[in-house]
Amino acid sequence: MPTRYFVDEDIRRASTLPATYYQDVEAYEQGKSSYFASSWQFVGDSDAVRVPGQVFPFEFMPGLLAEPLVFTRDTEDHLHLLTNVCTHRGMQVCEGAGNERFLRCRYHGRRFGLDGAFKSMPEFEDVCDFPSERDNLTKIPFHVWGPLMFASLTPTASFEEVFAPVLDRVGWLPMDEFQFDPANSREYVVRSHWALYVDNYLEGFHIPFVHTGLNDLLEYDNYVTETFAHGNLQIGEAKSGEGCFDLPSTSPDFGKNVAAYYYWLFPNLMLNFYPWGLSINVVRPMGMELTKVSFIRYVWRPELVGVGAGADIDRVEREDEQVVELVHRGLKSRFYHSGRFSPKREIGTHQFHRMLAERLASGREF
Repeated sequence: MPTRYFVDEDIRRASTLPATYYQDVEAYEQGKSSYFASSWQFVGDSDAVRVPGQVFPFEFMPGLLAEPLVFTRDTEDHLHLLTNVCTHRGMQVCEGAGNERFLRCRYHGRRFGLDGAFKSMPEFEDVCDFPSERDNLTKIPFHVWGPLMFASLTPTASFEEVFAPVLDRVGWLPMDEFQFDPANSREYVVRSHWALYVDNYLEGFHIPFVHTGLNDLLEYDNYVTETFAHGNLQIGEAKSGEGCFDLPSTSPDFGKNVAAYYYWLFPNLMLNFYPWGLSINVVRPMGMELTKVSFIRYVWRPELVGVGAGADIDRVEREDEQVVELVHRGLKSRFYHSGRFSPKREIGTHQFHRMLAERLASGREF
């Protein structure tokens, strides 16, 4: 078991996780189950399985939890998410995206329907108690929201429960109209522990010091963080004359100049809503000192791209990347142990540290 960590629930008394947490190999390894396997991860665009017969194989979290999975759409137009591992000897059943009438393992010829049900197997006529439920491909929980597909290996909370605060606040957005923008989607490699990247994302405290361009657009004094069970929301209000949402009267923020909604869902998913659309950020650990951050863009109103807080995401990312890498190096100092939280500005980071510590202490998946 990794070292036990504790973060006081009272932010006024709490200290951050110690520097040793970001160098704790056992905590990193346990986090694969305690943090990630039970979380809801963005796994792709629904166009990958748009029509009956389409199959789309992928790994759940490449580089961390490389669980082989496959989306299928059967002839009845029903979508399925299945384990992509043959129930005979473990060969991957589906090796490439395309259109299929069934799934067939090319190792020994075992066949499955596109719903994962076992169909046939040569040379098994004399096997007792065969086939059984164990010979079907396991179905994996998933959810589709507009064009976005999410999955969880071992969810302890439903998609509806985890995403309820998001849907309650921005459910008025027509997600079916959001279009994937591959040309402006990016991946960044950050030389740091993954949790340091999240630490930085979860507070607007650094905006005036690190993001001068973004600070010129936002009313820093009105920047707020709201927490909920599985994550939090940062709301950035625009200065007068800057780009903001045209909010419906039913919105709790009606009358405010909201420039951006920054949602974080434990442990590594960010949904950044701007007047032009959505930037999904997926923070994926690639090792103790290396993190890949995917910026996946969905455009709703292309005429607003380039306006407001979401106009220069690449610059903001590069500024964040530099700071996070310097913090990663600084935490290795023999003279640093831990710090304190700003009760006004670091609410989200405090919540994150408590969630990290609690899940490790439990010794189980949440």
